[in-house]
Amino acid sequence: MSFMLSCMQLLYLERIITFLLCVLGKRSWDLFFRNANAGQTYDPQLPDQLERKASFLQSHGLAQTPGKAEKLVEDHLAVQSLIRAYQIRGHHVAQLDPLGILDADLDSFVPSDLITTIDKLGFYGLHESDLDKVFQLPTTTFIGGNENSLSLREIIKRLENTYCQHIGLEFMFINDVEQCQWIRQKFETPGVMKFTNEEKRTLLARLVRSMRFEDFLARKWSSEKRFGLEGCEVMIPALKTIIDKSSEMGIEYVIMGMPHRGRLNVLANVIRKELEQIFCQFDPKLEAADEGSGDVKYHLGMYHERINRATNKKITLSLMANPSHLEAVDPVVQGKTKAEQFYRGDTAGKKVMSILLHGDAAFAGQGVVYETFHLSDLPSYTTNGTIHVVVNNQIGFTTDPRMARSSPYPTDVARVVNAPIFHVNADDPEAVMYVCSVAAEWRNTFNKDVVVDLVCYRRRGHNEMDEPMFTQPLMYKQIHKQVPVLKKYADKLIADGTVTLQEFEEEIAKYDRICEEAYTRSKDNKILHIKHWLDSPWPGFFNVDGEPKSMSCPPTGISEDLLTHIGNVASSVPVKDFKIHAGLSRILRARLEMTKNRVVDWALAEYMAFGSFLKEGIHVRLSGQDVERGTFSHRHHVLHDQEVDKRTCVPMNHLWEQQAPYTVCNSSLSEYGVLGFELGFAMASPNALVCWEAQFGDFHNTAQCIIDQFISSGQAKWVRHNGIVLLLPHGMEGMGPEHSSARPERFLQMSNDDSDAYPEFSKQFEVSQLYECNWIVVNCSTPANYFHVLRRQILLPFRKPLIILTPKSLLRHPEAKSSFDEMVSGTTFQRVIPENGLAAQAPHEVKRVIFCTGKVYYDLVKERKNQDLEKQVAITRLEQISPFPFDLLKEELDKYPDADLVWCQEEHKNSGYYDYVKPRFRTIVNHTRPIWYVGREPAAAAATGNKNTHLVSLRRFLDTAFNLEAFEGKTF
Repeated sequence: MSFMLSCMQLLYLERIITFLLCVLGKRSWDLFFRNANAGQTYDPQLPDQLERKASFLQSHGLAQTPGKAEKLVEDHLAVQSLIRAYQIRGHHVAQLDPLGILDADLDSFVPSDLITTIDKLGFYGLHESDLDKVFQLPTTTFIGGNENSLSLREIIKRLENTYCQHIGLEFMFINDVEQCQWIRQKFETPGVMKFTNEEKRTLLARLVRSMRFEDFLARKWSSEKRFGLEGCEVMIPALKTIIDKSSEMGIEYVIMGMPHRGRLNVLANVIRKELEQIFCQFDPKLEAADEGSGDVKYHLGMYHERINRATNKKITLSLMANPSHLEAVDPVVQGKTKAEQFYRGDTAGKKVMSILLHGDAAFAGQGVVYETFHLSDLPSYTTNGTIHVVVNNQIGFTTDPRMARSSPYPTDVARVVNAPIFHVNADDPEAVMYVCSVAAEWRNTFNKDVVVDLVCYRRRGHNEMDEPMFTQPLMYKQIHKQVPVLKKYADKLIADGTVTLQEFEEEIAKYDRICEEAYTRSKDNKILHIKHWLDSPWPGFFNVDGEPKSMSCPPTGISEDLLTHIGNVASSVPVKDFKIHAGLSRILRARLEMTKNRVVDWALAEYMAFGSFLKEGIHVRLSGQDVERGTFSHRHHVLHDQEVDKRTCVPMNHLWEQQAPYTVCNSSLSEYGVLGFELGFAMASPNALVCWEAQFGDFHNTAQCIIDQFISSGQAKWVRHNGIVLLLPHGMEGMGPEHSSARPERFLQMSNDDSDAYPEFSKQFEVSQLYECNWIVVNCSTPANYFHVLRRQILLPFRKPLIILTPKSLLRHPEAKSSFDEMVSGTTFQRVIPENGLAAQAPHEVKRVIFCTGKVYYDLVKERKNQDLEKQVAITRLEQISPFPFDLLKEELDKYPDADLVWCQEEHKNSGYYDYVKPRFRTIVNHTRPIWYVGREPAAAAATGNKNTHLVSLRRFLDTAFNLEAFEGKTF
């Protein structure tokens, strides 16, 4: 073989050397190899450093020849590739399953580039004889500690100890070198995972509490569902470690969300809910208080302030109540966390943080997890990092992982936001504690999400009454043989002398005694007070009994000077040298003209409602898809400089020198996640107007879970008041079935307004009726009423969700304008707008009264005028549909005793409002008069997409509405 290298070989060798120099930063290597390739012998004039290098290499049998020099480079590069292979794929062979029967990544394939057997060295061109050769370590590993070089045997050993034992690390997909280096240093540095005896004893005590709590419940209530934590008892010390470490780094408030599994244990041993309060939930004779229908015990939440024993610092813990929709609480927690950070001025998330717990099947299967992750780094939604803890019991209800997901791990969804994923065997408590500590440090250091995947098992079935052997016989045979983690860890500590058997038994007896004493006290509790489980208290808003401080609402109008000032700012660009679009200039000029004429359209009325709150110190937040401009290009709350990229102006934040902030933010293209987020934001404080706008009203249907489980029933289940506002663009304009109907019938069907008799007139009726309902549904026909209903939302002495069916064509309808006179001080929201034209002047001559709501009013008024029926037909608008305005409609019905009563809607008969209003009208008239229906016929689709079909059906029901003989001879 010739020692003469070809040009290609030289080029290849040069590139290798250059790469090696970049990695090692040693110029002496360059000099050494130049001499070697030139066939020169050792030159005693070389620097001492080179002399040491040369002697080092010669002592290891490497003669300075071109072939051996090239082999040396190749071997070093091979070792670097080997190290990188472990960093990337070591988790695939990590011993993660406590049962030892499953592959946590759903794949038994062993990566060919991991040295699991000696013959695998050949993959890198290495041999068994190379194991004792010493290699220079690259800067991308910390396995050497203070050493810069190690033998190949030691390199493999340390890589296996780091990446292939009870911790599996997924992080090499992260595109930030600094973050990858940080993780490598935390896990690769020799001796990092060492605990003091005191830390080990604390861990053991926490495991005792976790396991003995479950054992106590099993002994006392063996036939009750409790969704116990058996098989993952380590989750309790894991959470406490995260909280301890976070408190140490300055966190003052931790907001948590979790599914049902282990919730009672978390309430008891992490949040520190009184044990007697938990135990009394199992009493079948426990009477419910009158504040709501309540919920099962493993859905309830808690709020608690205490001193963290590990840091001696005050910490506040909140566990959010949530339904059985396992991941629905994720965005809610994020929204509340964001709000708490916002109100504290905690822009970097150094005081408030969130922890989300998940089940493996739900984490992989439910799309809201992905939606929530994609909020994690958006400016108006980020919470500066969340710690996710997955209780990976390797099974769904009865579904094996291979049937439940396509990805290798349940946690793979987290990779989309470059969140590191730390898999850990839950039967190694010390490994779990170390991983959790690093996770807390990561969140505090980089303000990014991180996932801790606790690979564990579920000792019992889905619930304690379920038989898992039906569907997973082999798994549960192994589980029945599995030694509990507490015994394993206790035996280990006793064996190494950290604790004695007596100390261990005393710790168990101590906690058992605490449970027994609490059990005795729990028998004294005869009434369930859901208020004791409130996760979002509003100090000072209600009285000490949790009731509103008053039952009245002041007028919602504001002074004309205030209206004018807001209108002028809304018409201006309050930033110097800011160039706006020419079309926007016309819009602003039109706003200014309206302000001068004391008139508002829909957008300006909204501007004035929002602006008035800012002066009063009320934070306003508007979120949703394209809300900054508005889907219908009507709002323009954020102005964009046409010449400077990313330069924007929000005029509403320039109303006064001292004002509350206005947050308007375009959201990701998500409804489920974003509505959940805004709901959580609204939970944090009653002194904020939080609005979510659907791009089109129909689009709220993908957020229906949040609406059904949290907004509609949240107060009944969890006594949780919430003042969130849903703005749902609605109206039939021939725009197609997905861009027309906000499906008001859904909200009305879920309304608990079920009065069977209209009440007597009372000034307090409106407020008391609002207090009794679960939410408020309105369809305003005037900008002034929209202004007032927004104002009323904050001025009420309590909070209820507000559903507003907002218009589309009315945004620019020339008749849909309001005067300042309808908005000035002393004016209020009109639940019903009665007829005020010719028909009202001679009510006994009226042949028909048409009741309607929203946009169709303008179609009816136009048609009435065309047919010259303004004296014979009265038109009355219901602006608030639920709760139903019995008192005001009674006045209207009594006014027209001889008239036909007609309900007219543009929606199809099987949607819209008719099924809701019909029985309520019949109640008012004591079933003595019919209420006829006029509108579109029933249909499967919400609306047509054909413009001509739309106009024909509109013409048809307008003709019926004004045909005064249409119902003669018909029975109701």
